[in-house]
Amino acid sequence: MKVSRIAATGALAASAVLVLSGPAFAHVSVQPEGEAAKGGYATVNFKVPNERDDASTTKLEVNFPTDHPLASVMPQPVAGWTAKVTKSKLDKPLELHGESISEAVTKVTWTATGKGIEPGYFQKFPLSVGALPEDTDELVFKAIQTYSNKDVVRWIEEQKEGAEEPENPAPVLALSAASEEGHHGSDASAEPTAEASEASAEHAETTEVAASSTDSSDTTARVLGVVGIVIGVAGVAYGVLAGRRRTNA
Repeated sequence: MKVSRIAATGALAASAVLVLSGPAFAHVSVQPEGEAAKGGYATVNFKVPNERDDASTTKLEVNFPTDHPLASVMPQPVAGWTAKVTKSKLDKPLELHGESISEAVTKVTWTATGKGIEPGYFQKFPLSVGALPEDTDELVFKAIQTYSNKDVVRWIEEQKEGAEEPENPAPVLALSAASEEGHHGSDASAEPTAEASEASAEHAETTEVAASSTDSSDTTARVLGVVGIVIGVAGVAYGVLAGRRRTNA
């Protein structure tokens, strides 16, 4: 009985590891560099993995929330891709640094000029965004991923409270509390100019390191999955052999 339980536990552990490690590198997601404080500006990265074995990702379209519009959105150049920023008129003008803003960015589209994101790889698309809203804890971006074989994956499903994660979740940017130093017209919340250029240069120097670190995390997840399978198989095999020995005895 104990042997059977060990075998069953091993198989369950293998399945659990695979379930937990899979989603870690499957979805289009968005994360800030540092933090994204309410009322300030931030640099955010949209991380796009390739989920296909036989096609490359050749286009990414990110739609911005219209209930919390952002007046300033600046893409950082990405080698092998072009970026198009689309602005639309606002139903109600925004007050930003004492000025009335009548339009905001509603979409950014990246299109590959070469092979795109090939199978087994991912790509980060950085943006400088602001000013971030002060009346919400998160921003939901709906993304559309297009492959070279014309397949389209719509990452547009919003997470419902108390429900399981949807199959194609929309990227969500969590906003942190506003700091006193970076609030209402201070240097930290002013529209980025020279600071943004410096940040872009720094990001360019560290892109390779960041990619290596993230890739290492994904590799770890895969290794854990393999280890889980090995443990499960070993447990089952041990149970079978023990059962045979008891029968022969």
